[in-house]
Amino acid sequence: MAARQRHPAQPRSTGSPAVLDVRDVTKVYGTGESAVAALRGVSLQVERGEFVSVMGSSGSGKSTLMNILGCLDVPSAGRYLLDGVDVGRLTEGQLALVRNRRIGFVFQSFNLIPRTTAVANVELPLAYAGVRPAQRRRRALAALDLVGLADRAGHLPNQLSGGQQQRVAVARALVTEPALVLADEPTGNLDSTSTEEMLAIFDRLNADGRTILLITHESEVAARTRRLLRVRDGRIVSDERQPYGEQSSGEQPYGEQPYGERGRHGEVARWDR
Repeated sequence: MAARQRHPAQPRSTGSPAVLDVRDVTKVYGTGESAVAALRGVSLQVERGEFVSVMGSSGSGKSTLMNILGCLDVPSAGRYLLDGVDVGRLTEGQLALVRNRRIGFVFQSFNLIPRTTAVANVELPLAYAGVRPAQRRRRALAALDLVGLADRAGHLPNQLSGGQQQRVAVARALVTEPALVLADEPTGNLDSTSTEEMLAIFDRLNADGRTILLITHESEVAARTRRLLRVRDGRIVSDERQPYGEQSSGEQPYGEQPYGERGRHGEVARWDR
């Protein structure tokens, strides 16, 4: 039996602030004659529940944009509001809290701790946030359940396939219930089968209302998102709305998942404000 077709959540217009609000941001490296403008007056809004991809060639500025959106770097000029918070006004300590609690990172290289189980890897952001051990274990198991890896919770990274390791990384990104999932080339190290599994997970997460921004150089990956931004020479040169699911088979990679935002181990609780 074919899996249910699930449609992504529509961006909400409830009067709440945009998840991303970038206002005329520039980024310049160096000074004087050696100065290089990596971003040139970029403005961008991403509403809650959107699924957005960013494409651009090497040197286009997309990596610089990702670093600023992820609060890993700061603009030279302009403003950036994340979930209504002006990050330019935050201290280093406050920025660290924002990265831990409001952004869920997924990287190309997985970045799992080698001799640590899948569930312990997923627990790490909660440990840094001071969540008690019993609660963080429950939330980590629920996050693994959301990506279909509840039965691999005790496995080490070298006992998992590349696709499974990336799913652990996604669970780690979700465990704090962030405002934004920021994925940088998440399928770059995966084969075609694992890529399809990963994209199906992102489809389902977006259908459950998650806000996802995905950096990619692969057009078939970008085609799975609802909105495509193209970056060239430090500017956003196009912003296209896309029909959903043109490249999607509609099948779930690990069977029907009826839990929505709850897992068999309970709800993934929101981070404590």
